[in-house]
Amino acid sequence: MDNNKKSMETIVNLCKGRGFVYPGSEIYGGLANTWDYGPLGSQMKMNLKAEWWKFFVQKRPDMVGLDSAIFMNPKVWEASGHVANFSDPLVDCKSCKSRHRADHIIEAQADIDVEGKTTQEIDEIIASKGVKCPKCGEKNFTPVRKFNLLFETLLGVIEGDKSSIYLRGETAQGIFVNFKNILQSSRKKLPFGVCQIGKAFRNEITPGNFTFRTLEFEQAEIEYFFNPAKQDWEKLFDELLGSMKEFLTTRLGLKDENLRELEHAKEKLSHYSKKTVDFEFNYPFGFKELTGCAYRTDFDLATHSKASGQDLTYYEQEANEHVAPHVIEPSFGVDRMILATIVDAYDEEGEGEEKRTVLRFNKYMAPYQVAVLPLSKKDELSVVAQPIFNTLLDSFRVDYDETQSIGKRYRRQDEIGTLYCITVDFDSINDHMVTVRERDSMKQERVPIAELVSYLGKLLA
Repeated sequence: MDNNKKSMETIVNLCKGRGFVYPGSEIYGGLANTWDYGPLGSQMKMNLKAEWWKFFVQKRPDMVGLDSAIFMNPKVWEASGHVANFSDPLVDCKSCKSRHRADHIIEAQADIDVEGKTTQEIDEIIASKGVKCPKCGEKNFTPVRKFNLLFETLLGVIEGDKSSIYLRGETAQGIFVNFKNILQSSRKKLPFGVCQIGKAFRNEITPGNFTFRTLEFEQAEIEYFFNPAKQDWEKLFDELLGSMKEFLTTRLGLKDENLRELEHAKEKLSHYSKKTVDFEFNYPFGFKELTGCAYRTDFDLATHSKASGQDLTYYEQEANEHVAPHVIEPSFGVDRMILATIVDAYDEEGEGEEKRTVLRFNKYMAPYQVAVLPLSKKDELSVVAQPIFNTLLDSFRVDYDETQSIGKRYRRQDEIGTLYCITVDFDSINDHMVTVRERDSMKQERVPIAELVSYLGKLLA
């Protein structure tokens, strides 16, 4: 099914109804742009993070992991430039009092990218192009002003004795400030990467599009350090970009036609980047950023070394010299990858009463790989089905469902992406065999109970 024919409303309703994603604080009227992951969504998140960690850390001898704190010394964010420069252009509509990202409404209405332009230049574009308020249609905006995205809070318990501190706006800085500790404890040699999965927070002006842009989100990032005198950065960049693409297609199961690469123009690069390439995914609202890869040169380590007074160089024993490592950063948004995986897997077959909704997850991402379904709730079937369920739990992610008709249960499992359903019927009591149904083809095969683990193991290998 074409992603452009899938509506966000359909995806959002399915996610809530089937337990993937719920609106945050819903019983109290909610909190805009906060979301909670339900039983199936939280399992998907666990699957994704486990596969990411296995793919980029466990299977690569040149990678190590880190789990840094959300709160850091405020000097970290001052040195990194986030306190001064981590901002978006903001405008308010004087007529209806709504607030908007100036760059977003200009791009939507005038198809102009204003990244890198001054507030005065953005004001002039809004006026010359007749940009309207998306909410009320008036052309009555305040002047553009910069809005810092860092969440600021207070540290301390006594009034008057509190100090400002920030929730981290990205996970990367935790890697840079720990570079010296990682070198000393892991004894890694260049080139090597440091990987981290964790929460980040941004005080977005206009978050939205479900979980695509939220106030808190999870990142999976790599900082890959290398000696620019010995390693070709362009070759390393392409290798890491290739690994990112492989992960998105083989582990998440995203289709090639729904992914595209977009290299940032030089005038749009971040101040620390020499080259940035995004993988964009074709969401129902169009192609938008999914992941990014940036060559950050030695900006971060050099900046923190200067600000902290600490030596953050790498000692090259063979050459007997200290090297300022450069870094390439592959960055993944966990929440965006979950959303992309659900959108890409969503499919509909047939019409009317024969209509079937299917989430075609692969074996890595499916919340449940197998479901055990006794034909009815009768005790004589439960005594056969329950031991099967217990046995399979050691090897697979398994659901057990005995309510409603078998047809409705098949449809329910299709709609949450379960790959195989095992039906225990009355013949199973005597012949010790069960029916295994495959989700996509709906083909069924009779399999001995004693061979189920090995049979499913081969299918899910």
